[in-house]
Amino acid sequence: MSLDAFSQHAPHPYFTAIDGELVVAGRKVSALATELGRTPFYAYDRAVMTRKVQELRAVLPADVAIHYAMKANPMPAVVKHFGSLVDGIDVASAGEMDVALAAGMSADRISFAGPGKTPAELERAVDAGIIINMESELEMRRLAEISSRTKRRPKVAIRINPDFELKSSGMKMAGGPKQFGIDAERVPDVLRELATLPLEFWGFHIYSGSQNLRAETIADAQQKSAALAIDLAAYAPAPVRMLNLGGGFGIPYFPGEKPLELAPIGANLRGLVPRITAALPHASVALELGRYLVGESGVYVCRVTDKKVSRGHIFVITDGGLHHHLAASGNFGQVIRKNYPVLVANRIGADVRENASVVGPLCTPLDLLADRMDLAAAQVGDLIAVFQSGAYGLTASPLGFLSHPGPGEILV
Repeated sequence: MSLDAFSQHAPHPYFTAIDGELVVAGRKVSALATELGRTPFYAYDRAVMTRKVQELRAVLPADVAIHYAMKANPMPAVVKHFGSLVDGIDVASAGEMDVALAAGMSADRISFAGPGKTPAELERAVDAGIIINMESELEMRRLAEISSRTKRRPKVAIRINPDFELKSSGMKMAGGPKQFGIDAERVPDVLRELATLPLEFWGFHIYSGSQNLRAETIADAQQKSAALAIDLAAYAPAPVRMLNLGGGFGIPYFPGEKPLELAPIGANLRGLVPRITAALPHASVALELGRYLVGESGVYVCRVTDKKVSRGHIFVITDGGLHHHLAASGNFGQVIRKNYPVLVANRIGADVRENASVVGPLCTPLDLLADRMDLAAAQVGDLIAVFQSGAYGLTASPLGFLSHPGPGEILV
């Protein structure tokens, strides 16, 4: 049976149920709980990850590279799986770099972005031979000092903070004052200085925003990013070999949201890439995607430990909560809290339903996984599943809060 009854949420396209119970990669969630010997846990379906990449390849020009932004989910097994599917991995710390390298990704297919890279991180990145997306003049000069001292020639790109933003994004990461990248109007001077330093110029990185469900907005940002890169290439000390146009591709989380349409984005890139190639003949074009590739592959599963009624309202109490899944609680960027898709995983299709809130064990009213949601009537021992949990789940959560045990993880 398909999961087409998420109340006001979009039907989930990748998971099904057998005998009224959610299955992940063909296995019931109760069996996964038994195998792990515990709840709560995150379960990720590798087939969903593969399918997401295949769906992208089907609409993108063949010469557009796909990079996995592993901050979305840095589980080593997940990173290794993506290493066999994508063209590159983008990391945001030396720790993530180590995971990517251990997963078998070659150094020339790894890039390192993020403000505030420490000198030690920069030195490790130079030693590994990965591409470093520089985000300030000081970072560039630190890399030059490392090069002079170690006699290694760092591979560098410039992360640009453009004068436009990715409109309608969950998080805007460009336009106006930002801690990310170098302001576009300062890049010509930075490139002139770079030409005097012992650094190997590779290209540009432009990441405007994330979690966008409007294809026309993403296409517009890609057009503007390409035009900006072409203009700035005139100041570069060497041909542009890499143009990372960022990502921004979103997934539907909340009631009323619809999946992103890929076809218009593919059509836009089929017209845009030839123009980029004509102006920058040595450049490979890449998209940097995290949430879009991995978010829908994961579910967070916790167990009902108690149930009570307070002044007429039902509370389903579980052994999971915001300490494991901050995003689902609404405390990871939501301005107005909305419910993720949630259901009673072993009572799918049940006739008896109730309006209830699903909460965790923490001593804070913020510990809320579902607020006044139409659910199957749960009982103690039942399993609760939170969908769209493959990205920014475990590692984006305050695991140490109130010293409860952490969740398990499994890739199936």
